[in-house]
Amino acid sequence: MDFGYSEEQVLFSNSLQKLLSDSYSVDVRRKLVAEGPGYSEDIWKAYAEMGLLALPFPEDMGGLDGTSVDAMVVAIELGRHLALEPYIPTVIMAGGALKLAGSDAQKSDLIEKIISGDLKMAVGLTEPGSRFDMAEVSTRAAADGDDYILSGVKSVVLGGDVADKIIVSARTSGETRSEDGLTLFIVDADADGVTREGYALLDGRGGADITLENVRITPSAVLGTVGQAWVIMEQVADQAAAALCAESLGAFARVNELTLEYLKIREQFGQPIGKFQVLQHHMADMLIEYENAQSLVYRSSMMADSDDAAMRGKAVSSTKVYLGERGHTSCQSAIQMHGGIGMTAEYELGDFVKRMAVAEVMFGDVDHHLARFGKLSYMSG
Repeated sequence: MDFGYSEEQVLFSNSLQKLLSDSYSVDVRRKLVAEGPGYSEDIWKAYAEMGLLALPFPEDMGGLDGTSVDAMVVAIELGRHLALEPYIPTVIMAGGALKLAGSDAQKSDLIEKIISGDLKMAVGLTEPGSRFDMAEVSTRAAADGDDYILSGVKSVVLGGDVADKIIVSARTSGETRSEDGLTLFIVDADADGVTREGYALLDGRGGADITLENVRITPSAVLGTVGQAWVIMEQVADQAAAALCAESLGAFARVNELTLEYLKIREQFGQPIGKFQVLQHHMADMLIEYENAQSLVYRSSMMADSDDAAMRGKAVSSTKVYLGERGHTSCQSAIQMHGGIGMTAEYELGDFVKRMAVAEVMFGDVDHHLARFGKLSYMSG
């Protein structure tokens, strides 16, 4: 597989790397997490000026007509520098849903504001106790004339703490766990009846639990066809999972770099510990796991825009499983080779381990994606 970037991808990667290297020191990032708002508004505006927020949108919507692989290039750098801005929930998830199902009016209004950096969005597809099953939806949308009245709870909504608008799934018909009868709605975060409890995830990024209590939704806020949202939900979740895997790959690369650097400078018995064969073997294993993960991340990113749900789902799920298992064990090895310093909050290794840990469980953990891969393989023959 050719891992080489195109000229445009190299430009995006280098520009983003310079921006984040200059702006995201360990201390600056930790201050943003500790003191709020949990991300940098200046960096978000810089994303807009660089065209990152326009990257995946078609040219006729004011975008750059980028692909899911272009989004991967960006996500790798975001993970490598532990960026906190809500790029995935706003651009990949909400932007993806709008591209796939939005009306002309919705696209014209919302995508333009996303591209300019004036609108942040989030997508809530899971609920308390659903265990990653997006079809297990108890949130109800009851028809009231032409409007709908929404009531329910969405949990662990990535970026939901700072979103201006939130796309939520609700059941307009059918029973809980049915893939039929689901509809997407665009909800103003400050609408009457909307309550959100924001918090920091393990890696410092923001999330929220969203409670909807008799929230009135007009027809203009219905996203896509009523009762037929499942296909859109699946593809948006796959695109988000692929982007998170790319972020995790960027963090993985930094874990390896920090570990290799430490093996070169830490001395024991009068020599660098990197000269000890056992540690060399562990380091080699980590590099091999990274190379394997890189292949899978590239493949899942190439498939993320595919309309073939089975092929796309298998590519994404296999990547999630591999990074969840092998990324986890590599992080354990990295901490062990660092010794005591690897366990301290002051040392930055732990920040990258936390980013990978969040990616491991967001949009489905290893068990969920193993089961999903098996189901999709059986169904597709």
